[in-house]
Amino acid sequence: MKIGIILETNEPEQAWNALRFANTALKQSHEVRLFLMSAGVEAESITHEKFNVREQLHAFAANKGAVLACGTCIKGRRQDATEVCPLSTMQDCLQMVEWADKVITF
Repeated sequence: MKIGIILETNEPEQAWNALRFANTALKQSHEVRLFLMSAGVEAESITHEKFNVREQLHAFAANKGAVLACGTCIKGRRQDATEVCPLSTMQDCLQMVEWADKVITF
């Protein structure tokens, strides 16, 4: 199955669970694409003693999960794109939604 995930939060436990779900889906041989939007573009910098979002995000990317990040949201936060979180557009988000069999938003 092709699964699209839209992450719109920087709340540590919710972001961590979204990425755990994404990694679980990859391990079950699903194709997964993750689009970071709004506060979700902060995922790589979320720090929490219990919920290691950064670790889950890097594991997702290392396991061939595709990560897209809203360029407008990144620029609005005065952040820079990274290797794990490249600048993307709403067109990329739309293409992910059209590609996916299922879309989940966290």
